[in-house]
Amino acid sequence: MTKDSYDKLKGDLQQLKSTGRAEAGAALAEAREKGDLSENAEYDAAKEEQAKLEKRIAQLEIALSDVRILDEKEIDDSKVSI
Repeated sequence: MTKDSYDKLKGDLQQLKSTGRAEAGAALAEAREKGDLSENAEYDAAKEEQAKLEKRIAQLEIALSDVRILDEKEIDDSKVSI
């Protein structure tokens, strides 16, 4: 992975952890205020979105933990291999 790609993914992860989680928490709190949770579709949707957010955060953390950053200048492009 290039340094630019790594930085982009790292930025996405930070954004999801900060503003993404805050927005999901706010949506969940708003839905919770609407009353009975057993019949609250808005609450269920907010919980589902929160679960998707946490899954994406976990995926990015795993992907970034195994990254090897390549310097394009050090790659020998005189031969191709599969």
